[in-house]
Amino acid sequence: MRTATIILVAYALCVIVAAVWRLMPLGIAHHAIPDIGALTAAYLGLTSRKDLAPAVGGAVAIGYLVDVISGGPAGLGALSLGFTGLVARAVQQRILVRGAAMTMGFSAFVAIVASIINLMIRGLYRVPNASMLTELKHVALGAIATALIGPLIWRAFRRVDAAFARTHRERDNALEGLAP
Repeated sequence: MRTATIILVAYALCVIVAAVWRLMPLGIAHHAIPDIGALTAAYLGLTSRKDLAPAVGGAVAIGYLVDVISGGPAGLGALSLGFTGLVARAVQQRILVRGAAMTMGFSAFVAIVASIINLMIRGLYRVPNASMLTELKHVALGAIATALIGPLIWRAFRRVDAAFARTHRERDNALEGLAP
């Protein structure tokens, strides 16, 4: 239930970003689109409790929904966000994501990893790409936008986790950003 709620919140945020971002003025800010799907996959990977399957399943589900919204090839985002959730889970044992600076840095890292995984999958399946310079520009701008919006998204997900907490201690830990 927790994973489904986080997916619904992330989907609503993706719809809002997709609707608002098209109204951005042309220029460099127009290409700086935050990767909410990657943030969701990373959050699910970081906060997965005992089993990894619900986190990866949630990442794949939000990836498919992002594919539907963005008009990209069906399954590309699902596969890349599934791998992004696995990378975030692997990183979980080494870092603790707390504080604005660490959250922003980790959000940028997640956006870069998700973009690189996406590029590798597109190359593997021979999906047409833009020039390397254009792709790197999109990766960098997306990472900056994701880093800026990351703390707000993670705070919303922590609120969802706090709503599903069973004890007062779990609720406090969820609001502080401590992994269960």
